[in-house]
Amino acid sequence: MADAIIDPAIESFIADVVNIGSAYDLEGMERLYTADQSFLILTGEGEVTRFSRGEVFAEFRSRRDAGEAPLSTEYRILHVERQGEDAVALLYRRMSPEAPPVMYELRLRHQSGKWAVRGETVTPWPGAAGGAFLPPRKMAA
Repeated sequence: MADAIIDPAIESFIADVVNIGSAYDLEGMERLYTADQSFLILTGEGEVTRFSRGEVFAEFRSRRDAGEAPLSTEYRILHVERQGEDAVALLYRRMSPEAPPVMYELRLRHQSGKWAVRGETVTPWPGAAGGAFLPPRKMAA
C-alpha cells in the first residue's frame, strides 16, 4: 500500500541523491548507492539501455574532471511507496534547461540503518521529446 505521507528519512535521502549527484560528488555518491546498483534508460524509441554503477560513475567522473557545470537540482517527488525494507520513489527530474524533463524511478533499499539506491530507471516525461536525459557536454572530456 502506498504511503500517503512521505517518510521524512526517504524525503531527505532523495534530496541528498539529487544534490550530491548533481554536483558530481563521487565520494558522496559512493555512500548513496548499493554495490550492485543498475541504471536503466527507456529511450524515445522504446528501447531499454542498461548501465552498471561503474559506467554511471565513470560518466559523472568524466563530466566533473572536464569541468562541466553541475547539473540542475530541479526535482519533484511524485510518489513514494514503501514495502518493508524496500521503497520505490517516482520523481519529476530535469537535469538542465537544455535537457528534456524525465521521470525517475528510484529503487531504494534500507540496509545497515540507512537508505541506499539499488536501481534507477529514467523514462521520457509524457509529452517531452525522448532522448538523452543529461545535458549536452559543454567541455571536452
